[in-house]
Amino acid sequence: MRIAYLTQSYPPMVSGASLAAKNLAENIAARGHQVLVIAASDRGESYRSVKEDLTVLRLHSIHNPLRVGQRFLPYPRQTILRSLREFNPDLIHTHEPLQMGIICLEHSHIASIPAMLSIHQLPWFVSAYLPEIYGIRHIAETGLWTYARWLLRQFNALITPTQTITDIISSMTGTTSHTISYGIDLLEFHPHLSSDEETATRQRLNLPPNVPIILHVGRLDTDKHVERVVLAAEKPLQETDAHLLIVGDGRQKPALMELCRSIGITQRCHFSGYISVQEGLPAIYRLASLFVTASEIETQGIVLLEAAASGLPIVAIRATCIPEIVHDGVNGYLAEPGNVFALGQAMTSLLKQPEKAGIMGTAGRRLVEEHNIQITLDRYEHLYSTLIAQNETYRKKVKAQNYWDRAREWMNL
Repeated sequence: MRIAYLTQSYPPMVSGASLAAKNLAENIAARGHQVLVIAASDRGESYRSVKEDLTVLRLHSIHNPLRVGQRFLPYPRQTILRSLREFNPDLIHTHEPLQMGIICLEHSHIASIPAMLSIHQLPWFVSAYLPEIYGIRHIAETGLWTYARWLLRQFNALITPTQTITDIISSMTGTTSHTISYGIDLLEFHPHLSSDEETATRQRLNLPPNVPIILHVGRLDTDKHVERVVLAAEKPLQETDAHLLIVGDGRQKPALMELCRSIGITQRCHFSGYISVQEGLPAIYRLASLFVTASEIETQGIVLLEAAASGLPIVAIRATCIPEIVHDGVNGYLAEPGNVFALGQAMTSLLKQPEKAGIMGTAGRRLVEEHNIQITLDRYEHLYSTLIAQNETYRKKVKAQNYWDRAREWMNL
């Protein structure tokens, strides 16, 4: 098969959508399919990289003022359409519903091939970046859902990563989606940490030996509510010898560091910046004692899968799809949105009961096995081949119908 992926963000630009797009593109190419990825350039200027069956075309981009390290495309319609014509895909899969979504549909109609959309965000996730004045968030959400009700019906297939998001999309737009997990590489993310690996990782991150680590991984932006993690960590840091490690980058990082200073926990908090899988992220999960997040806007939460696969108990918020990954009392604890006190209590409880934390971590590893990346890839391959086959059958039917229509016209002359 020849598959084209369209996405604004693609690593080294970091977001859940970009990581999901990269993992899918690379793994589908590794299975022997020809893959083209078209994305915004992380450098600003256009460039192309080719590795066996995977070609990544990065187009001229400009800085995104709302996100650290992110860039986006000025309108690239002609360049993308030309690149798609040259690649001649059997199917187009877009990860962005606005600019890329429209271009995807345009080429799909021109070439008579299937078009798919992965839904990584909902309108209220986007409106979280808007100021809370004059009902602007409500207006934005209403407009985006109206657009979604039109747009989603244009695609041959929609993909959501969790049943929760599938149900929300169905209720708000009347469309049906295929629920396919982002998937997790269970060989890369696992709980088995060697003493040498732990020592080297702690030294690299300036973490003291032997102390428990409360881990947060993710963007440090307003919508992730990392300030609530910091505030919640004050209690467990006071009552145990644990340290808080925050992995990631974002516009809120200076404010979060100042918050740590203001509540007197600076010496026990560590900000590592963004760390990729290749730079040792799996080992960081393995040395941690528990994982915590205060995000309320996940469509699945790749970091939740990574933490569970690494055998960590998880403290999180009962919101959106999170209860699909974190089963309260089984592989972690769920607090109600905004309840900083409950987050702190849950962390303290796990730190003071390491045996219980270990049991929960083991349960999480079992739960996450259904998200094995190989299962995800099998489902995508099957869906791609089904859509392509259905489209080919339809095209043959139309071609045959056109032939008989011309024949009847000729006989009636």
